[in-house]
Amino acid sequence: MTEAQSYDVVVVGAGFSGLYLLHRLREAGQSVRVFEAGASVGGTWFWNRYPGARVDIESQEYAYSFSPELDAEWKWTERYAAQPELLAYLNHVADRFDLRGDIQLQTRVTSAVWDEEARRWTVTTDRGDRVSARHVVMATGCLSTPKDDAELPGSDSFRGSSWHTGRWPEGGVDFTGKTVAVIGTGSSAIQSIPKIAEQAAHVTVFQRTPNFSVPAHNGPADPAVMADWAAHREQYRREAREVGFGIRSIGITETPALTVSPEARQAAFEERWHYGGFALLGAFNDLIVDPEANVTAAEFVRGKIREIVQDPATAEKLSPKTYPIGTKRICVDTGYYATFNRDNVSLVDLTEEPIERVTPAGVKTSAREYEVDAIVYAIGFDAMTGALDKIDIRGRGGARLKDAWAGGPGTYLGLMVAGFPNLFLVTGPGSPSVLCNMAVAIEQHVEWISDCIAWMSERQAASIEATSAAQEEWVAHVNEVAEATLFPRANSWYLGANVPGKPRVFMPYIGGFPIYRDKCREVAVAGYEGCVVSG
Repeated sequence: MTEAQSYDVVVVGAGFSGLYLLHRLREAGQSVRVFEAGASVGGTWFWNRYPGARVDIESQEYAYSFSPELDAEWKWTERYAAQPELLAYLNHVADRFDLRGDIQLQTRVTSAVWDEEARRWTVTTDRGDRVSARHVVMATGCLSTPKDDAELPGSDSFRGSSWHTGRWPEGGVDFTGKTVAVIGTGSSAIQSIPKIAEQAAHVTVFQRTPNFSVPAHNGPADPAVMADWAAHREQYRREAREVGFGIRSIGITETPALTVSPEARQAAFEERWHYGGFALLGAFNDLIVDPEANVTAAEFVRGKIREIVQDPATAEKLSPKTYPIGTKRICVDTGYYATFNRDNVSLVDLTEEPIERVTPAGVKTSAREYEVDAIVYAIGFDAMTGALDKIDIRGRGGARLKDAWAGGPGTYLGLMVAGFPNLFLVTGPGSPSVLCNMAVAIEQHVEWISDCIAWMSERQAASIEATSAAQEEWVAHVNEVAEATLFPRANSWYLGANVPGKPRVFMPYIGGFPIYRDKCREVAVAGYEGCVVSG
């Protein structure tokens, strides 16, 4: 192995996580190589460029906090930044901190194998790279592996054009005059359908399960809001890190929903509906734990759907009734429900007429065939574990991570896996990750991982790994906390329920970001309690 092929750390992925990791690790004197499958840095915001793609957290909160100078020089143009602006921001970060020289683009990591004797990882890529690293960090993202449209029989027979929202062409798509089928009504569909409908001759939306969506009330960034943020930056960042979801603008109250009058409850929901975004979920402190409290919020949103959608039958089909609000990630939209008032948009309820197959001409349900010019697959992702499953990761004794996770993912703090020394995960299963502001969750993980690697370097330690006992205890805690909430009542991608054959395990940690952060800090202060450090 030549010097050029040997690194202290290999990082897989150059999105929000990978860029900050590279910066932190280099500052600590580590040699780092980042491999990125995309043609640009940006991760999620490189791949997800479908029409209407934008963040669902206010721009100034969905940003790095580690550099006041970066905060001061970057000016957001919208309340909720769109994909092009987010990608531009991450490219600016790559340039500002001179990161590009250590990033290899258009390179997909295919395997990572632990060498017990050398106590190092051997990492290979689809471009023939074979490098050695003391540590490997998987910054692969929670929503980076799109579900395969091959799940739908006949998808390869369609004669028209088709796209997955998670792999949209860089040049965009012109739908002018086309008839379009959109399969799915998750976040990417809810954002893209209004945009597609503005161009297309007709859009047919195929819905299996309706989603709760709230208005973004997006618009140009308010100068007063941005000035206030700049003046109180440190305070507001700190406040975000002290909130369960890591989102300051949610503004969770200390009031249970059923302790106030119906009129006061309605007024609270109305106020937050008009504010927009996730604020609705903060109206009361028990909406995700008390079924009766949850019903009040769910019925409020269903009432809004009935107000907006002119056709009562369509409104009822768009109104979720089979799971509690918030137990699937609530969507944040711009004009989604109103789009169904357009003459060129129709809704197909797949609970009434399931899709049988995709045909050369379009989509065939149990009732009829819908002939279309184009299909948009808004069918979601193999969340949280999908990207890792696609890499052949082999730990101690040649054990495969995919086999270790056959019954569901097990981690210690979502950061480490027993039997896989010197392997770290960013926002892995068992951490707040997707139930948190990802910018907050990512920074905390990156700082913990880079501090751990620096701690090992100072002690010339060869390896660190979680013990099986610590991992089992943490997994049990994650499950126990989840069961105390309403989240397991929904067949969501949080449980892997959207992927056929995937084990049903609640993957993220719902105990709250501050509690989780404090636990991680305690583990580190105690000399990485729950881990075995050798060498």
